[in-house]
Amino acid sequence: MPEHPRPALPAAVLWDMDGTLLDSEKLWDVPLSEFSEKLGTPLSAAVRAAMVGSNIPTSMGLLFGQSGIVPTAADIADAAEWVQHRVGELFRTDLVFRPGAQEALRAVRDTGLPTALVTSTERGLTEVALDVLGREHFDTTVCGDEVGGRNKPLPDPYLKAAALLGVDPAHCLAVEDSPTGTASAVAAGCTVLVVPCEVPVAEGARRILRESLVGLDSALLTELMARR
Repeated sequence: MPEHPRPALPAAVLWDMDGTLLDSEKLWDVPLSEFSEKLGTPLSAAVRAAMVGSNIPTSMGLLFGQSGIVPTAADIADAAEWVQHRVGELFRTDLVFRPGAQEALRAVRDTGLPTALVTSTERGLTEVALDVLGREHFDTTVCGDEVGGRNKPLPDPYLKAAALLGVDPAHCLAVEDSPTGTASAVAAGCTVLVVPCEVPVAEGARRILRESLVGLDSALLTELMARR
């Protein structure tokens, strides 16, 4: 009788950060709302939802656009600096894990699989967050200011992470929480475990929705890859 192929683990696990591993979108709410008020318009739920998973320049553009202001490049840069400084203060004191995230990071690391952190957050803030996440959980990190402006939802962040790890993105599992991040990982060819946080994510090809990261271990990783 022919042998059946053994179920396979992913070639690597590629983790999003904000809203996936860390319950940090709520911390971003504070300075984004504060800066929106500085521009004269309260931050709307629709505009805030559009920012989830995006990089900081895109989010600043949305803030100015909501207020009917056409910003200069200097305006965007100044706003980004103000918001990131404020977020940095909150990251240093108020970061907490999403349910099951800490245990999932350890369980995946114990498999010996290559791992990457793939975030739209810029390097300076990511370094602060890594003090909470634990740098030992990742072989490499790709940040929002390291992809030449080709941020999520484009595939480039995940393609870069896979290339740095030396693996085929089509054999990787990405872990995401937002429509923007999910679109990026799917476009890169990854299978995506989606654990929505602030914004619902629609079902679709190459994505598996789950309520939390609780119970993510080697057996579940194999099952998820088999369901692609």
